[in-house]
Amino acid sequence: MSQTLLMPKATAVWLVDNTALSFEQIAAFCTLHPLEVQGIADGDVAGGIMGVNPIQNGQLSREEIEKAEGDPNYRMKVSDPKVRVAAVKRKGPRYTPISRRNERPNAIRWLVRNHPELKDAQIMRLVGTTKSTIDSVRENTHWNSANLTPMDPVTLGLCSQIDLDLEVKRASKDAPTPSDFNEGTTLLTAEEALARAGGRSSFEAEEGFEDADRAPAHQPADDAIDADSVFSKLKSLNTDRADEE
Repeated sequence: MSQTLLMPKATAVWLVDNTALSFEQIAAFCTLHPLEVQGIADGDVAGGIMGVNPIQNGQLSREEIEKAEGDPNYRMKVSDPKVRVAAVKRKGPRYTPISRRNERPNAIRWLVRNHPELKDAQIMRLVGTTKSTIDSVRENTHWNSANLTPMDPVTLGLCSQIDLDLEVKRASKDAPTPSDFNEGTTLLTAEEALARAGGRSSFEAEEGFEDADRAPAHQPADDAIDADSVFSKLKSLNTDRADEE
């Protein structure tokens, strides 16, 4: 049956009292043993339990009952519910089958190696292990450390891919973004280094040109030319030449 029957014993009580179905048909529909259904009919089992009509709660139709009453080999099926109720989210530690419990260290080693950003609490939720086991696998102090092989916990059936992706996404939110790193600790590409060197050279060249343009303005005032002294020197030179002639 694709759907779960509500209150199987109470439903079996009602079917025994109100239908002509065989014990095997009622047992198959209510997931009970035929002897248990016979005990309900004899009054030895389910004493004091009030019968529940499966037709009223929408889990069985009158046509299905009539079809089963006409054919002893027919097995009734639970009707599809008109309203689907969301499954209650399970709380508490994850249950791991006994056959898979020995694979936990292998899954822990895979998670530690491939997703180092995961916290111990997240690994504990995914694999269903303890912090001491995680520490022993991470520090290679596990009793079977030499034989451990990294294995995907999803492949091992220890967790679902959705749960793993969710935990990795949560862990990545706490990781620093590239913009948070200091620029001084990163290496520049060749293009960036050449661009910065070229910009610095052009800047220094411009500064040099400006200094050269400003240099004449800083000459001392003592270098100014005196016209009288120049003419007096020329007159003395002419006089000396006349005397020599």
